[in-house]
Amino acid sequence: MTTVSGITDGTNPMAHAQLSTNSLMGDTQDRFLTLLVTQLRNQDPLNPMDNAEGTSPIAQLSTVNGINQLNNTLLALSGQMDVSQSMQAAGLIGRGVLVPGAKVSLGSHPDDPNLKEATPFGVDLISHAANVTVTVLDASGKAVRQIELGPQASGVISVGWDGTGDGGSPLNDGAYTIQVAARDADGKAVPAEPLTFGQVSSVAYSSTGLRINLGLAGDYSLLDIRKIMQ
Repeated sequence: MTTVSGITDGTNPMAHAQLSTNSLMGDTQDRFLTLLVTQLRNQDPLNPMDNAEGTSPIAQLSTVNGINQLNNTLLALSGQMDVSQSMQAAGLIGRGVLVPGAKVSLGSHPDDPNLKEATPFGVDLISHAANVTVTVLDASGKAVRQIELGPQASGVISVGWDGTGDGGSPLNDGAYTIQVAARDADGKAVPAEPLTFGQVSSVAYSSTGLRINLGLAGDYSLLDIRKIMQ
């Protein structure tokens, strides 16, 4: 079931914030006008309030009103952008994505138990690397396969794995993890982040922004997406 929650069900925090601001501002105006009218009624007839003294608070209130209206306008624009972004994010439902993570799942092909299928994964390189190595580890933390990617430019690199170990034999089905090591031409480490695969099952709007649910892979921010798969 495809869902985009938090947009039309009344849970949008932007709408609540705007309503609270309007209510607070209305109360402030009422109190100010009550105090001003009371002060005018009780002023000394022989020493009335100066015009400038009386109009200054009104001018200040007008300025505050203007700022409040500007804030409300910005909140409305922000809310519209959030809704638009949410609608666009809904198009990701059912698509595969790469997000930060080290998990890889290995299973057997339904037509051939000897043929293995691993979920896609990737590497996010901060800068150019002269050599990139991906190591696959089993559930016990033992390295079972090393994949040499060679020189790579900065950016997101998709990596495939046939499910075999270093000896070429198919490995057991199950959960695996990956480690990434990247170095430049001088042998210095290059920042690199492993990426895991997940399929978007739903998109939700929360107080922390748009969130995507990837099923067993977990819950991520929309900003965590590094690559959208076919």
